[in-house]
Amino acid sequence: MGQSSSTLSPEEAAAIKTEVENIIASHGVVVFSKTRCPYCTKAKNHLKKFSANAYIIELDIVENGAAIQAYLRERDGQRTVPNIFIGTSHVGGCSDLLQIEDGDLTTMLAKLKDVTQY
Repeated sequence: MGQSSSTLSPEEAAAIKTEVENIIASHGVVVFSKTRCPYCTKAKNHLKKFSANAYIIELDIVENGAAIQAYLRERDGQRTVPNIFIGTSHVGGCSDLLQIEDGDLTTMLAKLKDVTQY
């Protein structure tokens, strides 16, 4: 299913970092998810209610999913999925997303439309 971060060469680790940072920078809403995670499903459905066209990466499907998750843990200290970004800001997980007031989330997403495609 891919390599864990502990078995990556420095070059491979740098490539994962670059890939993740490019994804976050290039998309308004990013959800690092796993297909069988009920919290991931809940978060993705919540974002759909706001017409957020999230860029979703299913870490249990992509080849380097374990390495991506390890980098995200190192980057933001979050070990679990979903791992959500709005703009380039780390939101956190499902419960963090659901704690954002609907009006505030609408405002956050509306600002993205002025700045970037999502």
